[in-house]
Amino acid sequence: MSEGVQHRRFADKVALVTGAGSGMGAAIARQLAVEGARRVVAADLNGEAVKALAAGLSVVRAVVLDVADPAAVDDAVADVVREHGRLDVVVHAAGVDDPQAKQLIADALDEGCPPEVTDRLGDDSWRRVMRVNLDGTFHVLRAAVRAMRPAGAGAIVVIGSSSAFDTPVGYPHYSASKAGVHALSQAVAKEVIASGIRVNVVAPGPTETGMAARTPKVLRNGFADPRVRPYATPEEVGDIALFLASDAAMNLVGAVLLANGGRFTA
Repeated sequence: MSEGVQHRRFADKVALVTGAGSGMGAAIARQLAVEGARRVVAADLNGEAVKALAAGLSVVRAVVLDVADPAAVDDAVADVVREHGRLDVVVHAAGVDDPQAKQLIADALDEGCPPEVTDRLGDDSWRRVMRVNLDGTFHVLRAAVRAMRPAGAGAIVVIGSSSAFDTPVGYPHYSASKAGVHALSQAVAKEVIASGIRVNVVAPGPTETGMAARTPKVLRNGFADPRVRPYATPEEVGDIALFLASDAAMNLVGAVLLANGGRFTA
């Protein structure tokens, strides 16, 4: 494929990117704009961040969105279809981690003790991670499928996590949420391909995002391994997501692509 064609992969497409205020979501929204999208709706709970992203990109429109709110997700997708008549691409990158659990793990490592998190994990922490990561993915998938079925076409890419496979000690709720995201996405993929809609997942390993920046140093050091690649950039993971969203991945349906720099295979 020539460079000129590559840069127009999303010519005239209408796209929605969640979690677009930072990290992978922001990188993906920017690249969609560069590659010819007619409109990129960049959605994030952090309104200031997503407005800053949109300020420098004429085809990007910022939307404040909490993916854990099903009515808000439905309204955001309906607005896109009402304004543009269709929705071609959805990249769902919104998600949360648990800084408190990470700190408990880090403290245990500093003390040379095994982490003890599960018996100290509160209901609120469990529900927050599940509500955003798993429920939010369901809300986005459901709304996207409703928008795409009438057109008989569409591409949906979900950002999962390698943590669903290489479950970190002391991080059960995050791992469970992302495993659920993978299974949910694959189940939906098998259903909606009959309607011309492709659903696929990227499962990143350590990536330089705002979430990673808040990770305690001892945990970051634990991910350092001279035998594998260092932390990925958001743009590197974004490239994989956009490949899955492009026509070049037409035969990929329900795939979960590991993007962890060689830390493990599944």
